[in-house]
Amino acid sequence: MSVLVKICGLSTSETLDVALEAGADMVGFVFFAPSPRNVSFHAARELGARVNGRAEKVALTVDADDAMLANIVDVLRPDLLQLHGKESAARVGAIAQRFGLPVIKALPIETKADLGAVPTYVKVADRLLFDARAPRDATRPGGLGKPFDWHLLEDLHLSVPFMLSGGLDPANVADAIAVTRAGAVDVSSGVEGAPGVKDPEKIRAFIRAARTSQSASLPVG
Repeated sequence: MSVLVKICGLSTSETLDVALEAGADMVGFVFFAPSPRNVSFHAARELGARVNGRAEKVALTVDADDAMLANIVDVLRPDLLQLHGKESAARVGAIAQRFGLPVIKALPIETKADLGAVPTYVKVADRLLFDARAPRDATRPGGLGKPFDWHLLEDLHLSVPFMLSGGLDPANVADAIAVTRAGAVDVSSGVEGAPGVKDPEKIRAFIRAARTSQSASLPVG
């Protein structure tokens, strides 16, 4: 199977259409006010309807409470929830049970020690997403355009699929996949011309590069 591609932080109908037409498997919508990619509930409802089954819709949240999650589920009707904050394993499990949706849990990676949390989260998440650890003074946990050492994920075998994120762009995604053998990749700032402003040609180029990567024939995992 080919590598799955998620284009995250979409906020306009024009760039959403580009991602869908280019063959994105997942499209992500950010519900986190400090992010330049944050979408309103009204916009999310319209964008979600526009997807019309052509890709899986992913709602990205950061330490959201149940009321916020309920509103997101109501307006977007997501296929998956992406938890990108400091949610504990217990919280991840509770969210999955309450909302009955598959959950992607993002884990920040900087050193090998950061992989120590993996065994706890594989028990409750449907998919893990490895992202670069944000600097201490950052106002948000992701979308910062910084990669981490992909070799930390070499020979990683998990009981759930994992996604690779953090500093990916059209120029490096093939190398990242070759090193990590990731079955799915997630990009946001790497396909932008300015923070929060998606570049249609970069979206197309990223999907092309991921599709032709060295692990395109590997099983998703």
